Amino acid sequence: MTSETLTRVRAGRPPGTEPRGKGLLKHAMIVLFGFVMLYPLLWLLSSSFKPTEVIFREPSLLPSKVQFSNYTDGWTALAHPFEHYLLNSALIAVLAIVGNLLTCSLAAYAFARVEFPLKKLWFALMLGTIMLPIHVLIVPQYVLFSKLDWINTILPLVVPKFLAHDAFFVFLMVQFIRGLPRELDEAARLDGCGHFRIYARIVMPLCLPALATSAVFTFIWTWNDFFSQLIFLTDPDKYTVPVALRSFMDAQSGTSWGPLFAMSVVALVPIFGFFLAGQRYLTRGIATTGLK
Repeated sequence: MTSETLTRVRAGRPPGTEPRGKGLLKHAMIVLFGFVMLYPLLWLLSSSFKPTEVIFREPSLLPSKVQFSNYTDGWTALAHPFEHYLLNSALIAVLAIVGNLLTCSLAAYAFARVEFPLKKLWFALMLGTIMLPIHVLIVPQYVLFSKLDWINTILPLVVPKFLAHDAFFVFLMVQFIRGLPRELDEAARLDGCGHFRIYARIVMPLCLPALATSAVFTFIWTWNDFFSQLIFLTDPDKYTVPVALRSFMDAQSGTSWGPLFAMSVVALVPIFGFFLAGQRYLTRGIATTGLK
């Protein structure tokens, strides 16, 4: 019995309980911290119902005058209805998820289960690419895609995903596959399976938490990506949600803050939905790969 438990027993409290005042203080601190974390989101949601001229003059989260027209005005304010940009973003995000799950899992299986020359060196080089900032890569990428005549198409945003472009997801899946017992591979090999059948029939079904984690992160990062989409997409017909939201800001005639905030709230809905749908697998994937 520890000294803390002895103290609680002598104070007449069962083990595992805390003084009531200390418990209330802890819960109050948690509520306060949670409010601070959520305040920007609450302010955005509140501002989406306020007239543009009072958004920055009215500090209260409760709007004095609720204006639903921000949503209708914002939906039709640009060259296309806002659903057009939602579909553009959804197409790129879905293709990015498919590409990342397919090619990153193949690369991860090779690093985790296949022996080939200089394997550790290639793995170290692959991990080193995680530390390269996008500003270093964007110029040679732009030159390459320009020579391929891919500018103003979704190819620069999608094709790299089908080439195991995201080293973070390769590393995440390698960590997960290394935790699977090799006896499963040996049993499958005795039954005549090669590497591809072991990958498809044995390893991938057991990697569902890591695949779900990669899918959730890929969706969120692709959906929120503004810089790459702004660089490679120049035609307003191909704009995605982040670039379309930027179109609400006009240095010459002013910014429509109310419609901008309303469409920002709309843009957050798919992210929350995808995150809530994959939250259970996301937690399991992070826990089982040691990425805490």
